[in-house]
Amino acid sequence: MAHTFVKDVMIDKVAALDSLSMIKDAAKLMDDKNIGCIIVTREELPIGILTERDFVRRIASKEKPLTSPIEEVMSSPLISIDPNETIWEAAEKMKTNNIHKLPVLQDNKIIGIITTSDLVEICSVGSDSEMRKICDDILTRMQKEQ
Repeated sequence: MAHTFVKDVMIDKVAALDSLSMIKDAAKLMDDKNIGCIIVTREELPIGILTERDFVRRIASKEKPLTSPIEEVMSSPLISIDPNETIWEAAEKMKTNNIHKLPVLQDNKIIGIITTSDLVEICSVGSDSEMRKICDDILTRMQKEQ
């Protein structure tokens, strides 16, 4: 049975900044690239994520200085997924952890990201055969859990 895998739908352009970078640097990068999150790294290894939601909850509402390091406001530990997992497993992980952006990790490197918007787009504009595959994935998963 065919499955739709994370690697088939992930966005492979992901922005990252070192954990000691300032909040204002992250805001500028997100604005310049028109993206909703940045992967936070230490010694080039992913350790967290900074999202638009973090800007509201951990920066603006707390009046955090924009010169503070992003490691003080990032979401951590980083919740990620393997590229060979199915999009059903990605959706389940997002729901369980109440997150909207899920970095794709392979060999301890971020190779992409999948978001709730990506999942909605797949479901809303997918072809009938694509929708059938997704439904088959869901049914298979449900049968395994029984």
